[in-house]
Amino acid sequence: MEPGNQTRVLEFLLLGFSQDPEKQCILFGIFLSVFVVTVLGNLLIILAISSEPHLHTPMYFFLSNLSLADIGFVAATVPKMIVNIQTQRKSISYAGCITQMCLFMVFGGMDTFLLTVMAYDRFVAICHPLHYTVIMNPRLCGLLVLMSWFTSLSYSLIQSLLMLRLSFCTNWIIPHFYCELAQVLTLACSDTLINYILLYMVTGFLGIVPFSGILFSYTRIVFSILRIPSAHGKYKAFSTCASHLSVVSLFYGTGLGVYLSSDSSSWRGMIASVMYTVITPMLNPFIYSLRNRDIKRALRKVLGRTLCVQ
Repeated sequence: MEPGNQTRVLEFLLLGFSQDPEKQCILFGIFLSVFVVTVLGNLLIILAISSEPHLHTPMYFFLSNLSLADIGFVAATVPKMIVNIQTQRKSISYAGCITQMCLFMVFGGMDTFLLTVMAYDRFVAICHPLHYTVIMNPRLCGLLVLMSWFTSLSYSLIQSLLMLRLSFCTNWIIPHFYCELAQVLTLACSDTLINYILLYMVTGFLGIVPFSGILFSYTRIVFSILRIPSAHGKYKAFSTCASHLSVVSLFYGTGLGVYLSSDSSSWRGMIASVMYTVITPMLNPFIYSLRNRDIKRALRKVLGRTLCVQ
């Protein structure tokens, strides 16, 4: 059979977490709640930043883009899983699987790049405060975000196009809750060498280059903070980085757990994937809002206007 004929009617089966009907109901409630909280939390962050003129700064501009990427990141996988749990079906169409992988790579890449850009923003703010407004001008900020989107979209489209050339055997079962690229590649009958080369190259690039940039920025930040004479000044400088540092630790910690797992389809591997793809985007709005007075003040105004309208 020709590869084209195979892929026209192809459906994959997502095994998910459990086949037990009682556990399915619990999982449906948990993931639906997490999805709603994630979307609402990140939307509130975007609304708060866009509605307050004094938050129209590089740091909050990057944060609003991070919230947008987090919404897309969780929307790429969780809605399909919720639908499958509710309908007691495990299938996902071939086109749906490719689309899911494409969106996952786009928004996952955006998270990585934006966290790196935000680290650079904190580096300039603390190490070069007098030149901050000149260096982090609107043109540079827009260019950094545009480059992040362009790079993420380019890789995801190339990998998706390479997936379209593959043919698949009769085993279409994916032992995961979403179409993970590495899992899908193992089901292919045709040569996947180019796919794997691109996968490992980009995974290495996204793992090493952005993390090295973050590490460099925070190394310089720490040295700059240590040179501040007063304890209050040190605390104030560090507090501007605490939220971002927490998000970076959570994102890279859970991501490392996924990619270092010997078997991502195991229960432990899927829990690590949930932490990386679902829990981290949900926690980001709380991390940034709980320690940031400006965000909390803006959120109160947004919620106050909403209640007045109702």
